[in-house]
Formats: sequence, structure tokens, C-alpha cells
Amino acid sequence: MKNIFFLLTLFATANVFGQTPAQTLPNFQFSRLDNTVFTNKDLSQHKMLCFIFFDSDCDHCQRAVNNIDKQYKSFQNAAVYLISMDSPDKIKQFMSTYGPKLKTQKNVVVLQDNLSQFISKFKPRKYPAMFLYSVDKKLLDYEDNEESVFRLVKTIKKNVK
Repeated sequence: MKNIFFLLTLFATANVFGQTPAQTLPNFQFSRLDNTVFTNKDLSQHKMLCFIFFDSDCDHCQRAVNNIDKQYKSFQNAAVYLISMDSPDKIKQFMSTYGPKLKTQKNVVVLQDNLSQFISKFKPRKYPAMFLYSVDKKLLDYEDNEESVFRLVKTIKKNVK
């Protein structure tokens, strides 16, 4: 019985951690924190698109968003979308603590994945998942290590026209 449980756990984990991040931007529907709907139609049409999937209780996510907050100027040439499956109150508290500069910027949108779509559509390997898509919605870079924020910055700078 123990072996069956282990195998089931292994297969479930392999499906998440072994998946390939979405190479083109998938269709989605998230909610803004005021409960209005946000879809692909609402995305910036003229900037690279940076999606950051986080969990408020994840210490790696906290460091990643805090690093982005500190490096905000490096992200000005991208539209930044921070997405979590947490409650709006928990997301607001997270942003006040770890991303106070980010939450007030015009190119940053904080969203809730209240339909639990992000994992199945974007295919992150773990938290924090950071996707950088080109203006034509092709994946430029994927990172899931909070220290790799600085690699994203290099990719953004390299692709600014």
C-alpha cells in the first residue's frame, strides 16, 4: 500500500514539475482585486508581458517580488502581471509587505486566479513562476528561482526596441 501511495505521489509531482512552461501565451480569465474580469484582451499590446505567479505564504515568492520591487525601474519596459490563487485580502497584504512600489505602478496589475486556471494553462514548474513573453506573445524566458529575477532583467533589456 505504501508503494502505491508513493507511486501516485511521484506521478502527480512529475506532472507538475516535469511540465514545459507555455511557449505561447494561453487564453485566460483572472480577476482584478475589485472583482472585475481580466482576460487576454486587457493585456498591453506594445510591451513585453511579465507574468509572476506567486503564493503569499511562499518565502521564495516573497523574496522574488521583493527583488522585483527593488529593481522596479528595470521592469518599466514590460507590463507586469502578478497573479495568485490567494484571497484578495491576502494578496493585498502580500503586496503591501513585499511589493509596495509595484502595487502603485501603471504597468503593474495584481490579479487573482479565482478559477484556478494558471497552473493548467501556463504550466509553471513551481513557485514563484516568472514568465516573460514578447509583444507577439511568445515565451522569451521562464524562471522559477527568486534569484533569477536578475536574468529576467537582462532579457527585458535585450529585447527592448
